[in-house]
Amino acid sequence: MDLLKKRIQSDGQVLNDSLLKVDSFLNQQIDPQLMLKMGEEFAKRFSGESITKILTIESSGIAVSVMAGLILNVPVIFARKKKSVISNDALYCTTVYSFTKRESNNIIVSKKFLQEDDHVLILDDFLANGEAATGLASIVEQANAKVTGIGIVIEKSFQPGAQKLLQAGYRVESLARIASFSNGQVNFL
Repeated sequence: MDLLKKRIQSDGQVLNDSLLKVDSFLNQQIDPQLMLKMGEEFAKRFSGESITKILTIESSGIAVSVMAGLILNVPVIFARKKKSVISNDALYCTTVYSFTKRESNNIIVSKKFLQEDDHVLILDDFLANGEAATGLASIVEQANAKVTGIGIVIEKSFQPGAQKLLQAGYRVESLARIASFSNGQVNFL
């Protein structure tokens, strides 16, 4: 997606050979117009699929997921990283390791939001090692529902996440695929 690539090049900040900071438009401050365009692109890429729900993880995947959900006219669910005091015990749960934060989190989704007849599109902001996407897929599978596909805003193709998901049999669609970072620059595939 050229619009996203241009935004990454103009506003993204390469921190080292494996980290890209995009907090000015995706991870802290959100550009609603860009989110809408990305939601439209995901809806287009998965248009032939029978999607009943979108699943993401809090918090950076929520904005683009809501836009895609609006276009696809389906509900959006986000996996919480912390159980709230009003959560009940009827939860799907798994543990995911965050490459960026270097910590493991239990993520949860209430069982009332996923049923076995659901066809779920998983969306997330980054794909590095595939931990978040694999964890979300595990939650879908715990519900005996079907993962229709996995949509990623920014894929770091030099890390093993995409290959891991493809080898597991998932369809992966990434809006921007990064081959490497060098001299403070982003090199796209």
